[in-house]
Amino acid sequence: MKSLLMLLALGFCAVSTANAQTTKATSGVAAAPDKAKKVMVVDASCGQCKLGLPGKECDLAVRIDGKAYFVDGSDIDSHGDAHAKDGFCSAIRKAEVQGEIVNNRFKASYFKLLPEPTAAK
Repeated sequence: MKSLLMLLALGFCAVSTANAQTTKATSGVAAAPDKAKKVMVVDASCGQCKLGLPGKECDLAVRIDGKAYFVDGSDIDSHGDAHAKDGFCSAIRKAEVQGEIVNNRFKASYFKLLPEPTAAK
């Protein structure tokens, strides 16, 4: 009986995890930029840890023309470990984005984190 309950619990966890990953993958950003719109290269980082925005949790933000905005349409965990050496809570990275500023938030329709530049040898 215990084995059956354990098997059911594990099966439920596997289904729940699969649904969470599917939901995350279908966030509001497109996989490719819209050719009709301008692609901007901006600073991207944790709004609270690196860009001086208010809040108690780590949230993705971009800096456009010197002003920081929280991002809607992509989240901080969609781009790797935010607390890694090169993560958003430790470094300000460059990203290609498309979207618009609405109610003091950046509504992303496209967001691509750019690779870190390699040091010249």
